[in-house]
Amino acid sequence: MRAFSAVVTGLGIALLSAATIPAASAAETVRVRGTVESVDGAKLTVKTREGNSTAIKLNDNWKVTGVAKASLNDIKPGDFVGIASLPKSRGGDGALEVLIFPAGMKGTGEGSYPWDLKPNSTMTNATVTNAVKDVDGRNITVTFHGKEKTISVADNTTVVTFAPAAQADLKPGTTVFVPSQKADDGTLSTGNVVAGTNGVVPPM
Repeated sequence: MRAFSAVVTGLGIALLSAATIPAASAAETVRVRGTVESVDGAKLTVKTREGNSTAIKLNDNWKVTGVAKASLNDIKPGDFVGIASLPKSRGGDGALEVLIFPAGMKGTGEGSYPWDLKPNSTMTNATVTNAVKDVDGRNITVTFHGKEKTISVADNTTVVTFAPAAQADLKPGTTVFVPSQKADDGTLSTGNVVAGTNGVVPPM
């Protein structure tokens, strides 16, 4: 368990960088989503959701984190969550997915930022203050940096948390989310890979 805590702490640093990097330097961070084509030594090749094959250098001591299925009922006041959402036509935001952070990652990337899961989507990493049951799901109120935001979460919204995983889980076809750094020459590198395990895929 201590080893897993170290992994998610490292992942937290990667996600924090991905979420809070200044707009002027946005090109330095690339979030790669797709499925594993191959792992060859220190190189991970991913077939991205856009259909391209993308090579990512795996840094020394790189780690893999899995995701485990959770539910709306698991979300309690005081939890720290990451919610990707889209504006709704009638106002407010509707969740695309919810990540319940382990306690050791509380505060990771706190705030509300543009996200690239879908066009015009936002990622809000914040502390839950209320989760009121609605006709279809819940209205979750969160706070970050003294601000408050309410996001509606439908019953069919994917809810996950992080779980232990190993490098051996990166098999061809495995769905991954890879927060990567882009060098001046265009090459990508990472120290952390989020992998789908046990039928649960990274929704972020």
